Amino acid sequence: MSASGYFQHTVAGPVIFAGIGLHTGAHVRVVVRPAAPEAGIVFVRTDVHDRDNRVPVTAEAVCQTQLGTVIGNGADVRVSTIEHLMAALAALSIDNCVVELDGPEVPIMDGSSEPFVQILDRAGRRKQEAVRQYIEILSPITVEDGDKRAALLPADRFEVAFEIAFGSKAIGCQVVDLAIDEESFRAELSNCRTFGFLRDVEALRAMGLARGGSMENAVVIDGDRVLNPEGLRRKDEFVRHKALDAIGDLYVLGKPILGRFEGVLAGHGLNNAVVRALLSQPRAWRLRALASELAEAV
Repeated sequence: MSASGYFQHTVAGPVIFAGIGLHTGAHVRVVVRPAAPEAGIVFVRTDVHDRDNRVPVTAEAVCQTQLGTVIGNGADVRVSTIEHLMAALAALSIDNCVVELDGPEVPIMDGSSEPFVQILDRAGRRKQEAVRQYIEILSPITVEDGDKRAALLPADRFEVAFEIAFGSKAIGCQVVDLAIDEESFRAELSNCRTFGFLRDVEALRAMGLARGGSMENAVVIDGDRVLNPEGLRRKDEFVRHKALDAIGDLYVLGKPILGRFEGVLAGHGLNNAVVRALLSQPRAWRLRALASELAEAV
């Protein structure tokens, strides 16, 4: 494990970016700033002035999971579509930062995590004098909903496996199984985009969703065809994006996982359900500080 695995990290300095929200269509400006050790990841809605505008990321803060992960606080201030940024923060071992945004939704950028990785690379990373703790899975935790399943299983590293199946020949059945660290996330998952079906667009927009969606920020499927002129970035881009989503959804725990996640036909709702199931079973996991183990071994 690299040195980044033993201690907490924050961004080295502030970095600014902007873009369109996938569901709201709103233009949002974002500043990612350094935070103190043990602060965790906190979103701040700078456009909200009449009540508490800070939304700390926790499993319990997740209040909606329809087509994205939404967090909220007790004052009903919400931040939507956090999962792609959260996946990048998880992969780059950023434990503590403040994400200020002047709208209700994290910009979708190109529909993947790659722009966020590039933004965080610009900010740089600073080691902090606080030990990084891991959530080590000790016994299996599984949640099911019909034929959908999400599970956390014991493993000596962080692994993600995902399986999807769609009637469209453009997708079909796809499986991915990876050991996840910064290098593998950058190489195998970070540029894989979110996707949707053309037939669903009108219904979603009638529900106030997908207003900012386009082929600039999503893979769009019509029947058995991918409509994007550039095609796919990988032949199994769809399942790889679902694995990316899961990494972001798991990081609402605020700590990295030593264990294996398995998702079968799962989505944001089931990802959060397995996180909550984990927290409800304290005997199924423990906190483990690898830095102290290293010190004892020396």
